[in-house]
Amino acid sequence: MTVHADPHLALVRPVQPLTPQGCQECLLTGSPWVHLRLCLTCGHVGCCDSSPNKHARGHAAADAHPIVQSFEPGEDWRWCFVHEAFA
Repeated sequence: MTVHADPHLALVRPVQPLTPQGCQECLLTGSPWVHLRLCLTCGHVGCCDSSPNKHARGHAAADAHPIVQSFEPGEDWRWCFVHEAFA
């Protein structure tokens, strides 16, 4: 089986979380979140798909920043929203 690298990995940059305390949009609206995801293109912190507002997915679609990393302590994985697969 041949494994091909995700072409969206070219968009990954060294980033600092813009809001290390939580989901940017949820903090503004007072909404709860379940888990956090860090955009690896710009540093946006958004809530996961299990959260009511799914801000990480919305950011990925609106800004064409497809690769996120878990922003949860002890987790070390990346996800591509375009391919719906680990990156």
